[in-house]
Amino acid sequence: MSHRNLTYLNNNRIIYRRYSSDIPTSSFSWGWYYADGTHGYYAMFNNKAKINTIRSLKWHLLTLWYLNPELDKNKFIQLAEYIIYKDNGFVTFNIGSKLIKQVINDIFKQDLDTPPKNRLRKIVFKDSSGLTTTEKLQIVGKIIGQAKGIKEDDIYDSMLYLNEQGKITIAKLAEALKCSQRTIHRNMSEELKKEKELLNKQNEN
Repeated sequence: MSHRNLTYLNNNRIIYRRYSSDIPTSSFSWGWYYADGTHGYYAMFNNKAKINTIRSLKWHLLTLWYLNPELDKNKFIQLAEYIIYKDNGFVTFNIGSKLIKQVINDIFKQDLDTPPKNRLRKIVFKDSSGLTTTEKLQIVGKIIGQAKGIKEDDIYDSMLYLNEQGKITIAKLAEALKCSQRTIHRNMSEELKKEKELLNKQNEN
């Protein structure tokens, strides 16, 4: 399956997206701006990228459990097995039953009182914003352009929206953030470069 099958999650009211409870710097009709960023915005399965490593799989499952603390062990196992089953479109690889059991057991050892590590986001759009990807990019470019300097988190935000349009390039990132390509290169970590390559590769499939 090329697209995720979210039927099980929706039918069972599984939360996989949640707005941040942090106080925003500015509020708009379309969403919120956090000058220092927020780790509290969870938007799982919101782009084309699929889970392609065991580490990523563990993060997704831990986050699902964190966002749905009412799930008992049996219901969580059912959810985990649904996510792990490749034909449902969430993962890019097959996992043996022994490894599945190990992954689930590792999740149960985690402390749910501590939020899973989440990437910092500065701009969060409401699901009901009605904005096109181009309009979102324009807002990101305008707000970030008014801030002091381009940071890695700013680049990540732009990458997500460029991915909705097609291939992510340094030139497109520079255009969206109204800065030079050299600035993009200077502020992209190796991790972010790999994520860019992954998003582009999955966009081709």
